[in-house]
Parts: sequence; structure tokens; C-alpha cells
Amino acid sequence: MEHLSITAINNRIEIFKTDVENERQAAALVRLIGDQFSVARVNVDLHDEDKVLRVEGEFFEAKRIIEVVWSAGFYCRLIE
Repeated sequence: MEHLSITAINNRIEIFKTDVENERQAAALVRLIGDQFSVARVNVDLHDEDKVLRVEGEFFEAKRIIEVVWSAGFYCRLIE
């Protein structure tokens, strides 16, 4: 029988369009978000035309993610 933690059940996923261009920028952005938010998972898909930033976690606000990404010098918009 598989056991799931409560946090895994409560996690939500938000997807953002960005203008991240390369692995170095993606790694820096992932690190920045990981340092500032309590999230389970963060990644940037550079192969997607929208350079998708995916954030998974329980306690974060999409608005704050957008603010942090903008403050780091990147475009960021929530994909709904």
C-alpha cells in the first residue's frame, strides 16, 4: 500500500509564463524561489515556448512568486 503525506495531498501547482533564456538563469531562479518560499518543487521548462515556471507547494501565493521573478529581472505571468 502506498502512503501519501498530508502535504503531498494539499500541494497545489501554479504555472507561469517567463522569459528565462538559459540553464544558468533557470537555475538561479529556481534557487531564488526555493530560498524565499516554502515549496515542494520548482522547475523551469526551457523547451516549452512559454519557458514555463512550475511551482508546487502548499503555502505560497502566485502574486508573490510573480513579484520575486520580476524583481530578479524576468517577465512572469500566471497561466490559468
